[in-house]
Order: sequence, then structure tokens, then C-alpha cells
Amino acid sequence: MDVHVPVAITRALRRSGIDVLTAQEDGTAEIDDADLIDRAGELGRVIFTRDRDFIVEAVQRQRDNTAFATVIYGHQLQVSIGRCVEDLLLIASALQANEATGQIIFLPL
Repeated sequence: MDVHVPVAITRALRRSGIDVLTAQEDGTAEIDDADLIDRAGELGRVIFTRDRDFIVEAVQRQRDNTAFATVIYGHQLQVSIGRCVEDLLLIASALQANEATGQIIFLPL
């Protein structure tokens, strides 16, 4: 989870058994977006954000054909916390580990 993600989303996912790591827990809350995407990739995780700047970084990496951790984006004002949780649960149940790179997924699904 990016630093901008409300704790309610993290808690709801964890209650459902999803393994979630926040930037704060990982000690990466202060690093820039590019480095956070790289860190998610190093850990073999996707990254969920509500920060539009991540989209710019991910799109540039797609254009450059550069590998990166999948970025899932839910707009802060247009996608409710409940909808984020529902969609993230669906993604977690459907996304295979080998599919968790190089994608940009927009919520709502």
C-alpha cells in the first residue's frame, strides 16, 4: 500500500486474509514513487495507490518497456473505500503471481 491509502482499506483486506504491507510498515513512506514501485517489484508485490503520480511513472515504464510492479489505482474522490476493498479482493483472488508485473489496473473494475 502506498502511503496515501486510508488505513480502513488495509484493515478490511487484512480481515479478509489478504497479505498487505504498507509503505509505513516497510519503512518506505518517504521515498519517491519510482523507488516505491521498484521496491514493490523487489518484494514481488503489486502496489495500490490513490496518487495519480504513480500512473505517470507506470505509463512511462510501459512506454520504455521497463519491467515494474503492477500498479492498481483508485481515485481518491471517485472510488469509495468500500468499492476499493471489493475490487482489491477480486483482484487478489484472480491475479496470479506471474501476472503481477507491468500492468496498470484502474478501479473501479
